[in-house]
Amino acid sequence: MQYDFTSILERHGKDAIAVDSLGRNPGFAPEAPGEGFDAIPMWVADMNFPTVPTVTEAIIQRAQHPAFGYFSPSDEYYDSIIRWQVTRNGCDPALLTRECIGYENGVLGGVVSALTCCTAPGDPVLVHSPTYIGFTKSLTNNGYKIVHTPLVKDEQGVWRMDYEDMDRKLKKYHIHTAILCSPHNPCGRVWERWELEKAMEVYKANDCVVISDEIWSDILLNGHKHIPTQSISEDARNRTIALYAPSKTFNLAGLVGSYHIIYNSYLRDRCVAKSSKCHYNDMNVLSMHALIGAYKPEGYVWVDELCQVLSNNINYACDYIRDHFQGVTVSKPEGTYMLFVDCTDWCSAHGKTIDDVEKAAWAVGVAIQDGRMFHSPCSVRMNLALPFSRIQEAFDRLDRYVFNAQ
Repeated sequence: MQYDFTSILERHGKDAIAVDSLGRNPGFAPEAPGEGFDAIPMWVADMNFPTVPTVTEAIIQRAQHPAFGYFSPSDEYYDSIIRWQVTRNGCDPALLTRECIGYENGVLGGVVSALTCCTAPGDPVLVHSPTYIGFTKSLTNNGYKIVHTPLVKDEQGVWRMDYEDMDRKLKKYHIHTAILCSPHNPCGRVWERWELEKAMEVYKANDCVVISDEIWSDILLNGHKHIPTQSISEDARNRTIALYAPSKTFNLAGLVGSYHIIYNSYLRDRCVAKSSKCHYNDMNVLSMHALIGAYKPEGYVWVDELCQVLSNNINYACDYIRDHFQGVTVSKPEGTYMLFVDCTDWCSAHGKTIDDVEKAAWAVGVAIQDGRMFHSPCSVRMNLALPFSRIQEAFDRLDRYVFNAQ
């Protein structure tokens, strides 16, 4: 490969939550790793790979100019986004103009702006479960009522939307705003076109605005392809607020910088007006140059190689679970680098709780995340965006000290 995805990146002391909070954040860390075990960060959703060099080159080049005053987004910024979306996601260049693109201080900030321009505090919002904790916090912190519509596994163990349940709850609770996660976090589904078509038919029939979080759209595994929600139909394009960012793709979350794509002028004007009210939704100049650097030709190659690496990690982990951890199940993700692992049968067979599983894993340095915060009672979420050697070591420890401990 052209880029390095094998070196173990030392992040201690580099402002990294993934490692610097291990053992010190009771919301995530049951306990610090035991003596003799280093920490393998597999909880928070960022990557333990160095980003594509053109990102740091772009930041350094801009930082060499000693003035950091007020600025406006450059033509290169908008052109980079349009080129990326047209090339990677098949967006229509005749429709995707710079007027459709707007800056957001993070995708969740964009979700809140969209919610506040479409709903009022106390209103119900439809969200699929398992549910990304960021959605839960954004909704509850701003006074909205969450109505869950559960994803269900089919006979092949693939997570699917329950369209009848969606329609029933939209009608029962008079819901007119829904959040769609595409690809889905934490389940890892990359929705097929027919699935999105059926979902958008349900939303249309209930006059529902759709806030589509597509931050994971570049992280595609084993040949799966992302279908932008807005590309499903003209109606979908006009009722959907889509949110994107280079942060998950290129490990840039600490720089802050996302963007929306909104084709409908009414929705766009309302979202822009709402997000401007706080006077905090302004771009950082280095964040702008980081996006431009990420979306250079080298970034296209880097992401393709990244997806190969992550596909190998995911395939190894899912095969290992199937072959070694009886009573532990996982639906192989098609996108994202997160694994959502169900431990229900294993815990029942061994008289253990999910707390016991997490405590045993953290004790040997395998830092996983509690699935209950995603509304799944006996699951864990695991980040596999690490060098393959670290994945192998993590699953060896889980085998010897957790699921098959003597």
